[in-house]
Amino acid sequence: MIDYTEKFDSLLATIGTLVERLAPVCDVPADFSANLAFRWERTGDSGRLVAVPHPHLFDLAELVGIDDVRDEVVRNTAQFVASLPANNVLLWGERGCGKSSLVKGLLKMFAPQGLRIVELKRWDILALPKITAELRDAPFRFILFCDDLSFDEGEGDYRALKTVLDGDIEERPSNVLIYATSNRRHLMPERMSDNSSDYEIHPEEAVGEKLALSDRFGLSLGFYEFEQDEYLDVVRAYAASRKLPLTDEEVCDKALKWARFTARRSGRSARQFIDDLEGRTLLEQQG
Repeated sequence: MIDYTEKFDSLLATIGTLVERLAPVCDVPADFSANLAFRWERTGDSGRLVAVPHPHLFDLAELVGIDDVRDEVVRNTAQFVASLPANNVLLWGERGCGKSSLVKGLLKMFAPQGLRIVELKRWDILALPKITAELRDAPFRFILFCDDLSFDEGEGDYRALKTVLDGDIEERPSNVLIYATSNRRHLMPERMSDNSSDYEIHPEEAVGEKLALSDRFGLSLGFYEFEQDEYLDVVRAYAASRKLPLTDEEVCDKALKWARFTARRSGRSARQFIDDLEGRTLLEQQG
């Protein structure tokens, strides 16, 4: 005889499990007092702020060769955390020269003064109104960090960013700034055809549309590939911090060979070289 009661109970249990899986995740308010860094996590058509339990607290003293840019960004951030007028920041230029590290390093310096960082991906731009609304009344200062930001032709997301940067009918929160990094100076591709009148009656308007986004960042600071002496200064700084048992001549000679091998002279390349050199040296000592 079939036990229909047992089968019915099993079916109810299965249905209950499916309902739990389909039910929306309960939004837990972000705890800005207990956490320093957050990222925006998309959930369907919405999203929420999720704490980063182990943020990268980069030391700005480790950034060598970009002193002028670093000082400008630190000064602007100091004004911001002091509730004084400050600008949104765009850091653009060569990859590996410290753009992202500079922004992350601000957290260690200014977190005790109430600074918090929220990491956004490019595709989170459309959620900016919701994010800023959630941050508006919090008693902290927030940098919305958009790393490696750029837009391709035909993408409309950049218009949402323009609106937040310059403000729409709703006043922009005074406790929120946007710091972005990009390999492109104006965040969008620029073509030779932009300077030609073959396609538009007023080509300057198409160019102006592309420049309008980057113009909304009050501070736009460029990063360039290091000259050889600058690259070696960075290498020396890293080598001194690691206390490597090599002469300056040996370190520089190996660093130049590394730069020729990788075809890069940047802060990232210098750090990677020192990581490789330190590992080789310690392995030889163990052997």
